[in-house]
Amino acid sequence: MHQMELIPLILCTACLHPEPKERDQLLHILFNLIKRPDDEQRQMILTGCVAFARHVGPTRVEAELLPQCWEQINHKYPERRLLVAEACGALAPYLPKEIRSSLVLSMLQQMLTEDKADLVREAVIKSLGIIMAYIDDPDKYLQGFELQMSALNDPSERVVNATHQVFLPAFAAWTTELGKLQSHLIPTLLSNTEKILRDGEHGLDEHKLHLHLSAMQSLIPPLFALVLKNAPFASKAKLQGEIPQIEVTRFPRPASPLQDVATIIGSREQLSVLLELYDNQLEHEGTTGWENLLWVVNQLLPHLIETVGNINVASTSCVHDFSRYFWKLCRTFGKIFTNTKVKPQFQEILRLSEEAIDVSATAGNGVLTKATVPIYATGVLTCYNQEEDRKLLVGFLEDVMTTLSLSHAPLDSLKASFLELGANPVYHELLLSVLWYGVVHTSALVRCTAARMFELLVKGVNETLVAQRVVPALITLSSDPEISVRIATIPAFGTIMETVIQRELLERVKMQLASFLEDPQYHDQHSLHMEMIKTFGRVGPNAEPKFRDEFVLPNLHKLANSNNQQAIDTKRLDIAIQLFEAYSALSCCFISEELMVNHFLPGLKCLRIDMEHLSPEHEVILSSMIKECELKVENKTVQEPQSSMSIAASLVSEDTKTRFLNKMGQLSTSGAMLANVFQRKK
Repeated sequence: MHQMELIPLILCTACLHPEPKERDQLLHILFNLIKRPDDEQRQMILTGCVAFARHVGPTRVEAELLPQCWEQINHKYPERRLLVAEACGALAPYLPKEIRSSLVLSMLQQMLTEDKADLVREAVIKSLGIIMAYIDDPDKYLQGFELQMSALNDPSERVVNATHQVFLPAFAAWTTELGKLQSHLIPTLLSNTEKILRDGEHGLDEHKLHLHLSAMQSLIPPLFALVLKNAPFASKAKLQGEIPQIEVTRFPRPASPLQDVATIIGSREQLSVLLELYDNQLEHEGTTGWENLLWVVNQLLPHLIETVGNINVASTSCVHDFSRYFWKLCRTFGKIFTNTKVKPQFQEILRLSEEAIDVSATAGNGVLTKATVPIYATGVLTCYNQEEDRKLLVGFLEDVMTTLSLSHAPLDSLKASFLELGANPVYHELLLSVLWYGVVHTSALVRCTAARMFELLVKGVNETLVAQRVVPALITLSSDPEISVRIATIPAFGTIMETVIQRELLERVKMQLASFLEDPQYHDQHSLHMEMIKTFGRVGPNAEPKFRDEFVLPNLHKLANSNNQQAIDTKRLDIAIQLFEAYSALSCCFISEELMVNHFLPGLKCLRIDMEHLSPEHEVILSSMIKECELKVENKTVQEPQSSMSIAASLVSEDTKTRFLNKMGQLSTSGAMLANVFQRKK
């Protein structure tokens, strides 16, 4: 007889046998019947256990089945431990309630913290979700909260996903029943988030922050369900007559069926009736006496917006996580709520009206430099995509760009908005129209900002848009009356050389950069030369080799040569240090013997003359580089043909490397970048 066919026989006998000892032996056989039961076999054993439990009642399940589970909790085979984890959930409805919230909960907690197998911990989480649906001991709430945090912190993505899909929704349902969703669960997660941000001044734990914010995101559907169920109109919500369909896009796609608002409410029909009453109440009757919604408006939102103001705007993952949270909150609570309750609170903080902007009132307005800007732009203003919504987003970005530029404030908040929005091609046209507003602005400060922002967009935008929209705008700016605006286009032109492959486009950009270098009006433009050298150092290693060989290296040589004639020492040192950084970066590239002899080495020698005079520490390193380059060129004739390994990248011996890396630590230029001189190969 096949092993699986024994299961009903064993269970029937175990159900009916009068002797406890025999029954125990039979159940022991059942749990040890298959050495490593697969999914299907475990399912059959569990189905049998549930049938047994229904038949014999809670007392015998506790006395006879649970000990078998306990025995195998540390079994060497993960399949057997998996059976235990699944059995705890499957048997939960048939156990005495006090055992459910004590022994079974402890068993699952032990397995979650101690079991090494991801699959076992994933099953534990699913069983914990079932336990949470049946638990009714309020004293276990804090233990449930700790389990939730521990599960969210699990190293396995499978376990974290199961937590969001099963455990969190079940725990939230129980928390709602206890009246703790708004009084404890969400506020605790929010204050933990604030603590992570406070502690992150010297290095943010982005992973930990993500865990908390994703948990808060998973709690938005139960929060909205709570608001609906306790609304002034809840008693009027009757299922009668024709019930309108809920729009497919009304809610964000739920992470699992348990996070679907309709599931939490009870049915799509019930939700549809409530939604109609909800929109009507918000639009015509207001929120007086609606305690659960007032908590969201008066406590949660202000708290969140204040927290957002403390985020480091440079932390892209942090900005992204908060942005997603607000997006989901606004989409779940709906358009009327977003327009009447969320936007006004942000607008009050940002002090920007929708119609116009008074620059004098917002000049020096610190909040515009904070993460509040990108999170409002990308988390709130992108929730709905009608024409008026897009206009509001464009207007807001234009206002921020203008205000930051005119008040000489840092542009980080605007950059963060562009990076977050630019990740989605849907917004590329919109962002380009915002920048065009800057291109034709009357203030040179705003035009400068527009020029700098193009650099961010170039990498994400397709080449057609670069050709049709970006390059024409940059060409316009490159002939601006103000020289500062012209200089501000250089990094964007450089990035195009690094990322685009269209020959015609590259030629246009190269001609523009050449005109900056060759036009006599720019010969004494210190800041233009600084920007050009900096751009060469940044894009040279990744640009097309032809551009690097025919344009970058010869021009660096010319700039190094002309710097020898610079009479003002401070300017001469500025350029020399920038050249040093550029040559360090370019030394990782393949440089042919001809270029090495005609441009790379002569450029380094010109630079050494500057450094002898101005910075002996740099001069020592340059001398070593020059010496090794010359040796390489001399030995070239007796060596095999040069491989694609760069001369410069292989030019420093280990001793020299150690000696000079020690010196580099004392220099003001980037030690990490210089270390690459010796390591990177292309």
